[in-house]
Amino acid sequence: MVVICPKCKTKLKVDEGKISSGGSRFKCPKCSTILLVKKPAPVTEKVFHHKKVLIAHSNTSVIHTITGLLEKHGYQTIIASDGIEAMVKTIRELPFLVITEVSLPKIFGFEVCKRLKLRPETKGIKFILVSSPYDRNRYKRDPESLYEADDFIEEHRIPEFLIDSINTLKGQSLEKREAKKAAEKEKTAPPEPAAEKPAHKPEPRVAPEAQPPKPTADETIERARRLARTIVSDIYLYNTPKAEAAIRNNRFHADFAAELKEGLKLYNNRILPEVRAQGDFFQETIKTFIENKKKSL
Repeated sequence: MVVICPKCKTKLKVDEGKISSGGSRFKCPKCSTILLVKKPAPVTEKVFHHKKVLIAHSNTSVIHTITGLLEKHGYQTIIASDGIEAMVKTIRELPFLVITEVSLPKIFGFEVCKRLKLRPETKGIKFILVSSPYDRNRYKRDPESLYEADDFIEEHRIPEFLIDSINTLKGQSLEKREAKKAAEKEKTAPPEPAAEKPAHKPEPRVAPEAQPPKPTADETIERARRLARTIVSDIYLYNTPKAEAAIRNNRFHADFAAELKEGLKLYNNRILPEVRAQGDFFQETIKTFIENKKKSL
């Protein structure tokens, strides 16, 4: 273990085997300060709630989709809308599974996964990363790094693959489970009555479809930021080693000029001019991302 001298800040490497149960004294080789060193307290193994799932996503419609699927299968859901909230709630609630958007605000979802997998009390939690590729035709391969995550699903595949993925992570076979359900249903289902010819009824009047409410100014800005986060997170996730080298050498814009140009074109096509006039959210997102990655590399 490493101990830091409180007086001169020198780092001392101490063999834990030489520390007694009540603590042992060591002299700092630089300033001769006597240090009382005790063994670190053992980390108590945490018990995860096998029915709790944390959903971390910035899009409420995706949250509703995932929540609906999970609740049908008897899971309790906890919601987080950004990376900081996801970390705090995961540590506090201890769900057995975290389903997180890759491009979360504040802290990207893959960084949340990496940080929590490094913590002794949360390393046993399962993680599923959810990505929303800005160009589905471009990314036809798995990400170069899952940051210790246990599975990866693209957003549009959630209804198709999510429950199957969870069952696999829990060591269950989806096919056997569904076959058993079907067999039980067949045994207990009452015989179907003979079909009767339905009486003719007049066609019901269909009410005109209600127009969806227009998004507020804050919502349109958040959509712009979400798209910018999606673009930069895709570039990083699918090109991790090259992106990290580029960030270290201050060459991210140069080395990914083609990808950023393509991403900006899509951004300008999808985001209205009046929203873009309120701020350069695309460049702002890239700048913040690079600054944050430099600190962690």
